[in-house]
Amino acid sequence: MNTQALIVVDIQNEYFPQGNLSLVGINEAADNAALVIASAREKGHTVIHIRHEMPADAPLFTPGSDGVEINEKVKPIENEAVITKHYPNSFRETNLKELLDKEGIKEVTVIGAMSHMCVDATVRAAVDFGYTTTTVHDACATLDLEFNGTKVPAAQAHATIMAAIEFLYGEVIDTQTWIAR
Repeated sequence: MNTQALIVVDIQNEYFPQGNLSLVGINEAADNAALVIASAREKGHTVIHIRHEMPADAPLFTPGSDGVEINEKVKPIENEAVITKHYPNSFRETNLKELLDKEGIKEVTVIGAMSHMCVDATVRAAVDFGYTTTTVHDACATLDLEFNGTKVPAAQAHATIMAAIEFLYGEVIDTQTWIAR
């Protein structure tokens, strides 16, 4: 019985150069995500796609816009669930937990965007619900941040989040290591 699932978080057009919130390294992360997805499919893992949607008057992830669409590099195939969410945590007010439990999933791998928001929130929630987690760090992307006048480059923000996840919430590995398993 398959007990593993891949959760593909918010790899949507809005985060690519043609979108309204382009992330640093999003094309490379999406290429790696495509490799992880292909491997998960070959291994018979459950693949679940998450897409973020905001209210119709929001400047980002507007329903019906190209930005809200899952990027072509990681498009779902037939029989793969697509869950629409409205919060950073992919479990909040969605059927993600019910779907995982129905499938008998015990372990989840999380990839996607943004590292410091929806990926982090989803990993932490998964652990809170009792799932074992793996995050594939080079299949995730984020953006440059700023706090209290201090600029935080995307690479530093990403590394900080991955270190925090690895410290307590689960394993953090690269694409090739994940594929080789």
